[in-house]
Amino acid sequence: MSDAIKHECGISVIRLLKPLEYYKEKYGSAFYGVNKMYLMMEKQHNRGQDGAGFASIKLDVEAGQRYMSRVRSSDQQPIQDIFAQINDRINKELKEHPEYENDVALQKKHIPYIGELLLGHVRYGTFGKNSIESVHPFLRQNNWMHRNLIVAGNFNMTNVHELFDNLIQLGQHPKEMADTVTVMEKIGHFLDDAVAKLYKQIKKEGYSKQEASPIIAERLKVSKILRRAAKNFDGGYAMAGLLGHGDAFVLRDPAGIRPTYYYKDDEVVVVASERPAIQTVFNVAYDSVKELDPGHAIIIKKDGKTSIKEILEPTERKACSFERIYFSRGSDKEIYQERKELGKLVFPQILEAIDHNIKKTVFSYIPNTAETSFFGMVKEAQNYLNKKKEEQILALGSGITSEQLHEILEVRPRIEKVAIKDAKLRTFITQDSSRDDLVAHVYDVSYGSVKKGDNLVIIDDSIVRGTTLKKSILRILDRLSPKKIIVVSSAPQIRYPDCYGIDMAKLEDFIAFKAALELHKENNSMDLVDAIYKKCLQQTQSKDKDVINYVKKFYAPFSANEISHKIGQLLSSDDINAEVQIIYQSIASLHKACPKNLGDWYFTGNYPTPGGNRVVNKAFINFYEGKNERAY
Repeated sequence: MSDAIKHECGISVIRLLKPLEYYKEKYGSAFYGVNKMYLMMEKQHNRGQDGAGFASIKLDVEAGQRYMSRVRSSDQQPIQDIFAQINDRINKELKEHPEYENDVALQKKHIPYIGELLLGHVRYGTFGKNSIESVHPFLRQNNWMHRNLIVAGNFNMTNVHELFDNLIQLGQHPKEMADTVTVMEKIGHFLDDAVAKLYKQIKKEGYSKQEASPIIAERLKVSKILRRAAKNFDGGYAMAGLLGHGDAFVLRDPAGIRPTYYYKDDEVVVVASERPAIQTVFNVAYDSVKELDPGHAIIIKKDGKTSIKEILEPTERKACSFERIYFSRGSDKEIYQERKELGKLVFPQILEAIDHNIKKTVFSYIPNTAETSFFGMVKEAQNYLNKKKEEQILALGSGITSEQLHEILEVRPRIEKVAIKDAKLRTFITQDSSRDDLVAHVYDVSYGSVKKGDNLVIIDDSIVRGTTLKKSILRILDRLSPKKIIVVSSAPQIRYPDCYGIDMAKLEDFIAFKAALELHKENNSMDLVDAIYKKCLQQTQSKDKDVINYVKKFYAPFSANEISHKIGQLLSSDDINAEVQIIYQSIASLHKACPKNLGDWYFTGNYPTPGGNRVVNKAFINFYEGKNERAY
């Protein structure tokens, strides 16, 4: 995506099912779990750029011995920073105590971060500050082992105010109104309640206070705690938690908005946001990695027993399609095919835009993440040409000459690497508030790759704001002197804010919204805009279940093609000589390409939870009133 967008975080949970001595003997190191967690976090690095965190729990330790460790970083390279700190500490202990080197029991007792239960998180902040305090995992401490709670997640809650009020009604005093804090405290409250009730019950059975502890660990029903805590959650989430005594869980939202996958064998249970991370790190087959069903939690008890429990009744599956288009690693078997299909399905529109003249058209892509959809687009161009060639050869029949045959067969899609991103410039530019001239040089072009008068087709993952296109890409592509520049989005028009993890909070940021607004001005229909604002205002006091997305009416008067045409005009400028045309994927083709991930609210306004409608109406109110603030 040429416009950088912050998006979902990534989680990873690893539970070692064997004693640490087993891994030392088989794999040569008791640090097996730590090493695997490093790889899991790096393989999900695409999901986190501004923070990372790691936590571990040692099982069955003696009283007075530290059993929980946590390290977080908001460094520029947070994953590397975390594991540099961990390695430094491990090496320091081994250097000062050579006797630890070959004694796993001493390593576990004295060296932090080594444990049987590990949690990793990579953060791409969608809300809040990028300070160390905002970095997961979060820790809720208590002198009772069972009441210690470590939480990390990939989520945004739309009803954080309601959850905050719930905590106050429970008698708590939350330190801040943030969804991570409220979620952790909500789970923590019901954890405390469950432990207290079990303790009371076990004492009645005649056990001593000391004897009660392992019995509590055995009897604690994590699924019941999660059902009580998650009852009012409204959002997209995959949240992971570790309990101090050794239980662990990962809970997925009822609509399956956020992705969650797991793998289990006799050595390890691993849960993560992405399937290929598990496949690569643990060298397992695609079919061995399972998807966690929406509304369910994978629960790993202290004794290693693993179960899948329904926590909330699943709703209509609305797994995020943006995951497939852009955010997830393209090495996933299904995602790779789906991205190719996106390129294939948008080709008929491209063919129409170039008047079926493939000979005079150069095909390329930008940025590198669009390469897979580019392959699909080019393959479909080849299929089209093969059909045309077959028709020409059959028409000429047996009288075809060698020269004619050669001329027909010679035609193929012209593929070039037209635009090259200068990665060194990017970090510097993002820190500069007056950066227009610098932005224009983020990309270089391959001079001579396009002949004067050719059409130039560039496919992108999605066109969200259009800022980089307008200020950089189109201008630099125009230097190649094409007749026409056709920018193709493998995703449909982004029209509505996301409130479940992707950092798209303001309507006026979207080029599709700007285009529709211009069309309203040109068509003298601003009275409709006023009416939508009043409708949104009327809904502010309504219950979530009664709220309607009135912003749909903003786009209703115009076809997708009309909006795309206006976007082309807005992104072009007088100093660009080539004709500029913007093509977007259709909603129908998106669903055809990604049949299992039908979450499309940012394209259609069909939000999977009631809180989404409230957020989009609030975003419209903010736009109308000129408030430069988030809607959630």
